[in-house]
Amino acid sequence: MVKLANTELPAMCGIVGLFLKDPSLEPELGRLTEGMLATLSDRGPDSAGFAVYGKGKSGETKLTLRAKSAAAMKETADRIGRAFSDANIMLHDTHAVVGVEDRSVPRLLEWLTSEASVEIVGRGKRMAVFKEVGRPEKVSQRFGLAGMHGTHAIGHTRMATESAVTTDGAHPYSTGKDQCLVHNGSLSNHNNIRRTLRREGFDFETENDTEVAAGYLSWKMREGLSLGDALKVSLDDLDGFYTFVVGTENGFGVLRDGIACKPAIMAETDRYVAFGSEYRALASLPGIETARVWEPEPATVYFWER
Repeated sequence: MVKLANTELPAMCGIVGLFLKDPSLEPELGRLTEGMLATLSDRGPDSAGFAVYGKGKSGETKLTLRAKSAAAMKETADRIGRAFSDANIMLHDTHAVVGVEDRSVPRLLEWLTSEASVEIVGRGKRMAVFKEVGRPEKVSQRFGLAGMHGTHAIGHTRMATESAVTTDGAHPYSTGKDQCLVHNGSLSNHNNIRRTLRREGFDFETENDTEVAAGYLSWKMREGLSLGDALKVSLDDLDGFYTFVVGTENGFGVLRDGIACKPAIMAETDRYVAFGSEYRALASLPGIETARVWEPEPATVYFWER
């Protein structure tokens, strides 16, 4: 057990996911996800992150950018606005979501290579990714999660037991368009997998094993597998103990390793599917009292899409 702030805490992170079946709940996605993350703050009080899948626009790609400070992000966003007349920019503290026409994406990526202080943390038609150091409820408030709308979201609360407390170490990790992953557990062969992925053309920003897991899924999907099939084959290639919650443009998936020692609980109604490391993360969801609640089976892929 880890002693922190005079409270004994388990040495593990917390993960949540919410996939909406009912479009009428979409305006509530951010508020509900914020509540789930805040509830698991004591599982990971040092940093947090989340990905939200909102509305996309035909012919437009969104890039989520991160800077060292809100002031630095605003300065960079102002320059992007002057350089790209088609840019639609939304500032969220140290992050900005920049939407540009698809034809402008290569030029924007090239432009960003000269911005050493700015990192691309997500890219896609619908996905925006946010993460920072701090208690999960504070991180959610900084980025305005409660006001975000969408179809699904995943989130993570981190307790850094094996590495420094940094934003780079926070989840989610995104290595493909509209794809990201949060992870509770540890991979034992991530260095070998990282070397394989680098030979396949993947670059990594951190030494975090979760970024490797995200890259592995992106690699398999690039080869033509669906997310569900990519998760299935990962059971043969990724060693360790883990629970993955994955988001794609239209889908939401969950996988536990074959031993399934990490805690996990799911709930499903005709309005949503939800995942939490503990039931208390789901307890305030609408209609939870009539939901089908179960513990996901080991080595079993769960996937929903709309």
